Amino acid sequence: MPEFRIDGVSLSGKPVQGVINADTMKLAKERAAQMARDRKFKISGIHPRSTFIYRVKKGTDAPLDGEQKAFTKQEVIDALTKMGYTVVYVRKQLFGGGGSKVPDIEVVSFVRVSADLIRQKLPFNDMMSMLINDIQNKALREAIRDINQDLKQGKDSEKAFQKHEKELGKFAAHMLGLASKSGNMGEIFESTAKFLERNAQFKKDLKSALIMPVVTLVILFGAVGYYVAYIFPETASLFQKFKIELPPMTRSTLKLSDFIVNNILWISLGFLIPSVMFARFIATERGRYVIDKYIWKVPSIGDLMHKMSIEIFCRVFYALYSGSGENIEVIKMAAEACGNKYMEHQIKTIALPLMVEKGAGITEAFEATGVFTKTALSRFHSGAETGTVKNTALQLAEYYEKETGYRMRNAIDMIQLVISMIIMIVLTALTLVSSETATIKPKPPTGGGWMTFFSSYF
Repeated sequence: MPEFRIDGVSLSGKPVQGVINADTMKLAKERAAQMARDRKFKISGIHPRSTFIYRVKKGTDAPLDGEQKAFTKQEVIDALTKMGYTVVYVRKQLFGGGGSKVPDIEVVSFVRVSADLIRQKLPFNDMMSMLINDIQNKALREAIRDINQDLKQGKDSEKAFQKHEKELGKFAAHMLGLASKSGNMGEIFESTAKFLERNAQFKKDLKSALIMPVVTLVILFGAVGYYVAYIFPETASLFQKFKIELPPMTRSTLKLSDFIVNNILWISLGFLIPSVMFARFIATERGRYVIDKYIWKVPSIGDLMHKMSIEIFCRVFYALYSGSGENIEVIKMAAEACGNKYMEHQIKTIALPLMVEKGAGITEAFEATGVFTKTALSRFHSGAETGTVKNTALQLAEYYEKETGYRMRNAIDMIQLVISMIIMIVLTALTLVSSETATIKPKPPTGGGWMTFFSSYF
């Protein structure tokens, strides 16, 4: 998440300075204004943390180029001057300085190597320094370097990692931030690595399974559109010119072609406007909540997504659960990490109040949410009775990992089958229409015979 520095002056005339995180400059201004009202100071400036590129010289040495993140240009100049350099120029980087999503394989590799090094008892600072030197992806390397600097300065680890949600992904940033604050760092890194590895493999399998069918569909519908809108009307108009009666499918296709050509603007707007509105809606918190609530009802895919959310919840719960009874915050964190806004809402607004205000047990509270399967509730009930809730969560996560892995393969096969059927239906329809057109026979002219017909045509 982007950082912004707030500069201000207190009522007594003393300078005030602070750093906040916000997604946009507008949100940063709103938070800064609220902070100014609460703490009684006047804002003099809000500066986003940006990347500056510079060129410096020292004596007769060749110029050196580099880049540095800072809130203002003057900060970079002052820092370089203190180091004894003569500044040639410093300017804000226009492109590529705002952080970008790192390829999944790079994040998976970072988390997996980190988990292995932690298991080998390597100090965390040494581990981070090693990874900074070896990571090839520039965006990820800079993110890890920034996180390491924040941790060395004693900043909150959760905030340090969550600043880089764009590079690491929301789930990984959230989990790794929690890991540094818990006494269970190795298990959290291991759980995060395991989930990211499986998720990356699923995306890879899905892309490899869909890329060729999707390309085929695009080309197919493009060819069909060209045929229906241009080639077919030209052919059919030839028959109409001589008042030849058209067969049913040919006549219907010609009407469809005329309708598309005459209303292409409205048809395009009819597809474009709802698509844009839907995309904007699902980008909102309310939109994500609605989509996450009803996606579980989608055949095949819905059940898969539901159990994946429960699996993530159980993995985070297992990694953070202490068994001491003070685990309300753990359940809240697991809900936030599960990846489903509806499930998160149900747990936060139903389960947690039941446990805090009414003293309900974990099974009763989870059952009231309506987001856990009967299998999960049964296992949590057994775990609560035997005092093995932590191990029960791990067993559930492992069980759903195996089941969802199998269902993922089935889902991929189903998607391939559906796309193949669409291709088959479109090709069959196109073949039938073309074949019907080929069977059209003009009636012989009654007056001048066939020669009159051909002479009128040529």
